[in-house]
Amino acid sequence: MTRLSVNINKIATLRNARGGNNPDVLKTALDCERFGAEGITVHPRPDERHIRYNDVRELKKNIKTELNIEGNPERKFINLVLEVKPKQVTLVPDEPGAITSNQGWNTIKHLNFLKEITKEFQRNNIRVSLFVDPNVEMVEAAAKTNADRVELYTEPYATHYLQNKELAVADYIKAAEAAAKSGIGLNAGHDLDLHNLQYLKEKLTNLDEVSIGHALVCDALYYGLENTIQMYLKKLK
Repeated sequence: MTRLSVNINKIATLRNARGGNNPDVLKTALDCERFGAEGITVHPRPDERHIRYNDVRELKKNIKTELNIEGNPERKFINLVLEVKPKQVTLVPDEPGAITSNQGWNTIKHLNFLKEITKEFQRNNIRVSLFVDPNVEMVEAAAKTNADRVELYTEPYATHYLQNKELAVADYIKAAEAAAKSGIGLNAGHDLDLHNLQYLKEKLTNLDEVSIGHALVCDALYYGLENTIQMYLKKLK
């Protein structure tokens, strides 16, 4: 079964646009759980332009499902993760000013660094996932870091899905097979939505988890949050 982790960054973006606490990030996370989400994902950035570091602390104290914290493993981020001790940390090589994550790790080039930081998190019983492009070599090198999982960067899949879904998913199938052979778990995320999610799930039979935020929050404007989460869960099951 593939688990659905809801990324609530966009809820925090909306809150921060006006100040105050509307919408309430913590209440939204708890509602997502109540409506069936099996995890909550956040991606705190150094400028705290959406999720704030204190949001992460409050989420860990209150949510019942898995907390997944994404981010670039610079020291401030590492310290937060070690303090909060989420179930999972997803390491992403994004630049500080990036609007959103737009590439995976070169796990060959950064093998030693990723191995070292993975060990540090795992000593604290935190599952480690590495954000990678759908490239067999990158998946195989990720396994050599001793990370628990890789998260496949799915924006290219989403971009090309409507033109040729078989071609769009081809590299992801190869990457998923490489993950299975390497003994590493498989997550996916970025630009997944109600149109392209089910097909990806059908083709990647070893998919453990998807993290979805932007599209899900946009859909919730029309369908409502509870109904939207149920719609996404149906695509996964």
